[in-house]
Amino acid sequence: MHRFDPGMSRAEEKIRAGALARSGVYSGEDIARAAETVALVEADGIETIRTVLADPHGILRGKTIAAGRLADAFASGIRAPSTLLLKDVSHRTVFPVWSDTGDAPMRGAADILLIPLSDTFRRLPWSPHSALLHCDVALTTGAPVSFASRQVLHTACERLSKRSMQAVMGLEVEFQVFEVTDPAREHADTTMPARPPTTRALNQGYQYLTETRYGEAEALLDKLRRSAQAIGMPVHSVEIEMGPGQFEFTFAPADPMTIADMAVNFRTMAKEICRREGLLASFMARPRLPNAASNGWHVHQSVRNADGQNLFVPETGGMLTPTASGWIAGLLHHAAASCIATTPTVNGYKRYTAYLLAPNRIGWAHDNRGAMLRTLMAPGDPASRVENRAPDSTANPYFALAFQILSGLDGIEKGLAAPLPLARPYDDEDAEHLPANLLAAIERFEESDLYRIALGDGFMSYLARLKRAEWDRYLATVSEWEQAEYFTAF
Repeated sequence: MHRFDPGMSRAEEKIRAGALARSGVYSGEDIARAAETVALVEADGIETIRTVLADPHGILRGKTIAAGRLADAFASGIRAPSTLLLKDVSHRTVFPVWSDTGDAPMRGAADILLIPLSDTFRRLPWSPHSALLHCDVALTTGAPVSFASRQVLHTACERLSKRSMQAVMGLEVEFQVFEVTDPAREHADTTMPARPPTTRALNQGYQYLTETRYGEAEALLDKLRRSAQAIGMPVHSVEIEMGPGQFEFTFAPADPMTIADMAVNFRTMAKEICRREGLLASFMARPRLPNAASNGWHVHQSVRNADGQNLFVPETGGMLTPTASGWIAGLLHHAAASCIATTPTVNGYKRYTAYLLAPNRIGWAHDNRGAMLRTLMAPGDPASRVENRAPDSTANPYFALAFQILSGLDGIEKGLAAPLPLARPYDDEDAEHLPANLLAAIERFEESDLYRIALGDGFMSYLARLKRAEWDRYLATVSEWEQAEYFTAF
């Protein structure tokens, strides 16, 4: 039985006596760090803690708790409706939770348990009385939820770790900012999904990487950069991208979980800060606005051994190491099946257009931005890496990075070798096209033995059902094209 230690804070005593510590969810180090977090909150006068999970779409959801309840949260977790994991992007619950039959997970909208992770604690500079805390997700029995975002990525990282290897990932994300002219708050606008706000361009755009455009947007970009840095994001660059009001932020590479957390934190941060300025930040893959450009997330990746050596660094220029060759081959072999994670929306497949710096075929090439995989490798260069240009900025980063790891590792384990690079990435008739739409991606995903074995039947049916619900709603919607094509013709 645990005895009271007079040198221990009340918060640490409470956490050590709590259900999470007693069940072994928290290590001794975790408990000490959690108690330090409680003390920091008290000392800094923080009033509220936003405890969040990343839902299957990479959207942060959760509960805001009063600061005085933080020690209780570390002791026992936070109960939340399981439907947070069961909704499509329009916020509809797409599983039959009220049914006694079928494959509905979490029937009756039963609770799940949010388990706060103290190492993710971030004070929010744009809301200085508040802080953000990511959580793992478990059933109320304590069992982990296998299809929760962090758990999926953890599973992939563990498989790579068993081979004494670690992945290093990069984050460079494109998005657009618009001025809001009509916020669409009439009652008739509050549908599922809501009517989008009416916007206008933040600037005229189409002056890629120009100094004057940066000067126009500097006040906003400084606010975003400073806020990102204040919550621990190592910003490398802030860039003017192609379209009107389109920007790109790039960050220092890190382990996959750090990058995934950074991606959802940045997306949330940008949207919240812009909203306070009367602006709208959108990470939509291809906005339906005149002259708007597409938004991609180019995933840079490499693999290191237990000694930290980058296994992609070639001995000879223009050559691939066996590890790099296998990793590339795996990414290519599973590219179509992985699109459900890297390109998870109906809209994303409209970005796969030739000659617009997004790929349309499955292949690789040396330093060629038209290829799906762009290799950036040179002898002696410790930053040698592969850049996957297929993902877009709407991706759930936990799923997207997990699929990269599982695909690349499969290529290594099977001893696959990369095919010849594409000389003409947009025009090579022998190269397979990326899936034409979300349904094609779902079908390729459902056929994947790799993901079924690595992540389980439950995850396969879960993700496929969520995305099929999205596809079915898309098919049931009468588009403007149909109205123009048929309304007066017949």
